[in-house]
Amino acid sequence: MNDFLIAIGIGLTAGLIDIIPMTIQKLDKRDTISAFVHYFALGLIIPFVNWGLAPWMTGMIIALLTAIPVMIVVYPKDKKAIVPMILFSLLLGAGIGIAGAKFIG
Repeated sequence: MNDFLIAIGIGLTAGLIDIIPMTIQKLDKRDTISAFVHYFALGLIIPFVNWGLAPWMTGMIIALLTAIPVMIVVYPKDKKAIVPMILFSLLLGAGIGIAGAKFIG
């Protein structure tokens, strides 16, 4: 149970980090909530996946793969948003992987 609570903390932290710039830019509330839930969920998933790779690499791959469907939906209405989405996926995915390995692994 302790690992699950730690994972919740990791997910909450990653979600908040992702939505700070969105909130500052006053982006759509639904988009902001969606982004938060995405990284919150990844905080509950990434720390428990062991592919035999470095934790940061596992996190990057999972975060990027799970962001692709959102990118497909966003691309037609906001092409400029794709690069930040990719960067945040890579950075937050790596961070979740590292935090999971340090506090849960």
